[in-house]
Amino acid sequence: MKRMPRHWDAPLAAWFQARGWKAAAFQCEVWQRYLAGQSGVLHTPTGSGKTLAAFGGPVLEALAEPDATRPAAAQGPRVLWVTPLRALAADTTQALTQVVTDLQLNWTVAMRTGDASARDKRLARQGKADVLVITPESLALLLSYADSSTRFHALRCVIVDEWHELLGNKRGVLLQLCLARLRHLAPSQRTWGLSATLCNLDEARAVLLPHAPDSILVAGARPRKVTLSTMLPAPDRRLPWAGHLGLSQLANVYKRLFKAGTSLLFTNTRAQAELWHRALESIWLDDPATLALHHGSLDPKLRANVEQGLREGTLRCVVATSSLDLGVDFPAVDQVLQIGSAKGVARLLQRAGRAKHRPGTSGHVICVPTQALELIEFAAARQAIARGDIESRRPLSDCWDVLAQHAVTLALGGGFDARALYDEVRQTHAYASLSPAAWQSVLDFIEQGGNALANYPEFRRVQRDEDGWYRVHDRRIALRHRLSIGTITADGAISVKYLRGGSLGSVEEAFLARLRPGDQFQFAGRTLQLVRLEGMTAYVRRTKTGIGPVATWQGGRMPLSTQLGREVERVFAHPGTHPEMRVAQSLLRIQARASALPDQDRLVAECITTRRGMHLFLFPFAGRAVHEGMAAMMALRWGRLQGNTFSYTVNDYGLMLTLAEPAAVDDALLRRLLSAEGVSNDLSEGINLGELARRQFREIARVAGLLTPSMPGREMRSLRQVQASSGLLYDVLRRYDPGHLLLAQAEREVFEQQLDMPRLMAVLEECAARTLVLCEPHALTPLSFPLWTESLRGQLSTQTWQDRVKRAAAQLEKRYARIA
Repeated sequence: MKRMPRHWDAPLAAWFQARGWKAAAFQCEVWQRYLAGQSGVLHTPTGSGKTLAAFGGPVLEALAEPDATRPAAAQGPRVLWVTPLRALAADTTQALTQVVTDLQLNWTVAMRTGDASARDKRLARQGKADVLVITPESLALLLSYADSSTRFHALRCVIVDEWHELLGNKRGVLLQLCLARLRHLAPSQRTWGLSATLCNLDEARAVLLPHAPDSILVAGARPRKVTLSTMLPAPDRRLPWAGHLGLSQLANVYKRLFKAGTSLLFTNTRAQAELWHRALESIWLDDPATLALHHGSLDPKLRANVEQGLREGTLRCVVATSSLDLGVDFPAVDQVLQIGSAKGVARLLQRAGRAKHRPGTSGHVICVPTQALELIEFAAARQAIARGDIESRRPLSDCWDVLAQHAVTLALGGGFDARALYDEVRQTHAYASLSPAAWQSVLDFIEQGGNALANYPEFRRVQRDEDGWYRVHDRRIALRHRLSIGTITADGAISVKYLRGGSLGSVEEAFLARLRPGDQFQFAGRTLQLVRLEGMTAYVRRTKTGIGPVATWQGGRMPLSTQLGREVERVFAHPGTHPEMRVAQSLLRIQARASALPDQDRLVAECITTRRGMHLFLFPFAGRAVHEGMAAMMALRWGRLQGNTFSYTVNDYGLMLTLAEPAAVDDALLRRLLSAEGVSNDLSEGINLGELARRQFREIARVAGLLTPSMPGREMRSLRQVQASSGLLYDVLRRYDPGHLLLAQAEREVFEQQLDMPRLMAVLEECAARTLVLCEPHALTPLSFPLWTESLRGQLSTQTWQDRVKRAAAQLEKRYARIA
């Protein structure tokens, strides 16, 4: 790194001093690296000042230029700040604006997201924003305009905030393609990634900066100290053996909220957030306006009001989901509570970091167990945090749907030469191994949809002109494509609006389909009455009395991470001195005497007979997705050996196979069922792979542009219509074009993502190396009971699931009272 002139950072140093701060060593290093023309990744804890570390270099560069005080020409942004969350975008825009204003830089700062104002959208589109805070989807949208080649010519710096949140999903793949295009348009620009909680840093740097293998990795401040405490039940009370709401802890949570000024109460799902908000509201003695709700399905204006209340410190409590996980700066937040296990170490660290979000302060999270086994998960999380064992984010590759979308975007944005774009795309990590044959398949797809769809004009989106360049000429295709840019898909979202008034947000069509006009339901922290359903809009009025079901969303459960699952096994075998384990002693004693305790070197299996039949339980602690594949594979293999009828249930700890007819079980049989040989073929036969691939194809088809969006001013298509359209396309391609690249991708994603095939193979190899302990308890154990109760959800009964679980748990606790 070249030697910097004396007082090179004087303007920023003076600004820091005026605020009573001093620039950290890592901040100065990033500024120096940037001014030396380098790109890199900064890894530093939340709240340590990474925003100023990244922005300081471009600011110092501009202040050193002689024309820094003159109005900037409308040439496009100098600094592009990419963020994964809209809430984070608003907060970042405000922070950057403050720096620009204080240092008297004649820069315009604007935000370009789905929540952006008309002014900011206009500034972004016209290239009149010097600093543009943007999401990956909005960046792709800007690249779809023909003037993008000139709009980004003046770009000096791209900053990717919270890079770890984009690294392992298709949004990150889309961003990789956009960054490759920006490097083509502005070759001298520098790129910096920011991350707070990530394990595989070298891989993260290689994915972000594949063109700069010698780029720098800057370690920021020492990891912010994070402590964890658990809200333990009173000595005369026990936590339930199953459940996920945790409302039995409501009184204790309420008391803790009023011991602090402002609190964030995190839940794992939107439905759980709605339930907790409603429960707190029913006993809230303070001003009702001091209690708020925040999740991704709420209207942007409602979310913005909550975020502003957090900044100003006017709220006592906000019940939130992952919509407030990432680095939004709320210094007024005094404490964070987590309802139930966060299911991952990194997620828990992110949430803990939201409290006292100021450099030099420590983070703390109060964990609220919803069931007894979560005591062990919290103890395991404390151990993993102390060791710094954080989950890795694995990048995706060869996502043909994203590549097809990007190619249409560039064809719309002035056109492209196929050979040049092929070379450009191969400069990304996601498509480094892209073959000429696969690239030609992508080109054929965007030209005519593939062989089977070649005769349908609506699938001819891109034309190859006489000069050999690929372009879009149809205005309707252009509009439809811009409306569908991005990789985030949602099933049948219905807008919820007041009959007279504004919007509240959206819920899934499947939930509202169960309601009739006049029925009440809970959403956005309100009790609403459905007035009428028109197209894809539900018109409602607010009611002050009455109750109704809480809005639910599919696929909201978070899976247990591999790291935390392994740590839970360690804690089972070696409880240590954790306060949670002292409370869980009776539970461990029951499990040990009735069956066996799991361990990293021991695989526990239980064979139990109930009135519903014979059940085989297995506890690999590998997460729900892996267990689903294992259960399907084991059922198929067992059925081949002995005719029977099987059903299965899974959770994060293990799986349960239920047999219609009893069968003998021994060590040799289990070893055979868990063999790693022929797994792919057995999974293909043991699960309904065709149906899984059909569902996965629907998401892929949306991203790739096969399912066109509803046009503005026209009624949105229902979920049933979307399913019918994608199902028809899937059947046509399977019959007439079985080698279509999107079909192959659908099957691959089922194996790699839904069933987590790489992890499944690793777990089977681990199982083979473990000592197998087969037990035959006389009754359900603490480990098997949650799986058994999960299987009751789909059964018809006049009792609620919660009542049936409570009754069964009471009987078991009475039975095990002497052991405990």
